[in-house]
Amino acid sequence: MHLQIDISFKQLVDVVKTLPTSQLKQLKAVIEKEENIGSPKVNLEKLLLDGPTATEDELKTIRNNRKAINQWRQTL
Repeated sequence: MHLQIDISFKQLVDVVKTLPTSQLKQLKAVIEKEENIGSPKVNLEKLLLDGPTATEDELKTIRNNRKAINQWRQTL
């Protein structure tokens, strides 16, 4: 059985506040479990170090493009 109710966030908070302590702990555990499943922890430093890097040719192209864009902007 599936039931969907449209309520405001404030109403939801008010309902949660009325839960007994045992059910509140149970709800918190379910929410935390969902958070852990939905977003695995990523080591940002490792992600950045393992990511792609630009070659000298690509960096030269970027510099030239920036220079051309800046020149174009100055003519406006």
